[in-house]
Amino acid sequence: MAADEPNPPDSRTTPLAPLPDHRNVGERWWQELWRRHTHITTPLRARGLPCDIEFGMSAYIVRVSLPDDSYLTISPPQEPPSERRPGDPEGWIVTREVPDIVMQYEVLYDSVPCDDPGASPRPEARHGGSAEPLLAAIDHRLAQLGLLPAPATPHASAHPAPGRSASPAQDAPGTPERGAAYVYGDAMRELTDRLNGAESHADAAALLHQILEPTDGLLTQLGEFFEAAGEKAKEAEEDDGFDLSYDLADAAAEIRQLGEALHVAEDRMRALTPLPPPPRAAPARASSLPPASPPAAPTIRRTR
Repeated sequence: MAADEPNPPDSRTTPLAPLPDHRNVGERWWQELWRRHTHITTPLRARGLPCDIEFGMSAYIVRVSLPDDSYLTISPPQEPPSERRPGDPEGWIVTREVPDIVMQYEVLYDSVPCDDPGASPRPEARHGGSAEPLLAAIDHRLAQLGLLPAPATPHASAHPAPGRSASPAQDAPGTPERGAAYVYGDAMRELTDRLNGAESHADAAALLHQILEPTDGLLTQLGEFFEAAGEKAKEAEEDDGFDLSYDLADAAAEIRQLGEALHVAEDRMRALTPLPPPPRAAPARASSLPPASPPAAPTIRRTR
């Protein structure tokens, strides 16, 4: 959980809300569930909202504590339960409950696909399991209620705001000032060059961390990029736009699966034993053969 400490030493301007404080936090199974939901929990914690992972009726849910002692439940489908992996459901349901008031129950967001052909489709259903519209709906409602401790920041958003770079080094590609058409590819090429020149496995593991870190690493952000591209394709409201959105969503899921498959690669790289230095070359031995005799001087014949 070191990668998700409340106040990591990076450029965040808003400290994260503290991690949960219970015995499950130290359990590997809970840490894995937490990792699968960081695209939801980290932005909310950056808004000052404490989060936890609990078991609902038939699946794990995100519980968000609010300043007025009410709470949000961010849940995948429960009845029937989702058959997809935790953290990547086909849709989300967000409710707000006030424990001290009977029947105080509000649905803030519902993007679960509707199976009833006679029911009117909900606007949120087209977003499916995407995190960005879910977070936007939470922001909107909590701001109305005055329950949003901190505004969203670029670091808190699951997707960078349109027209805003994720960091000063990531300006729009192709600008004359930079003189490069593929600044993101160049940055990745530089990282690869650093890996090739790494002097130790620990240095190589640190570079792997830049790729595999589950919250801000390159793979996670690449998955978010393809998911956002899929949502953008849907805006065309054409058949090919929807087909393209499904292809991009599949790409995002595959990238996330790749990150899950490689989540221990950094530790494995760091634990590798360095190669022993090559043996020194033995000094050349002096030849036991006698030195070659100098060639005999040619015989000079005198002629009369």
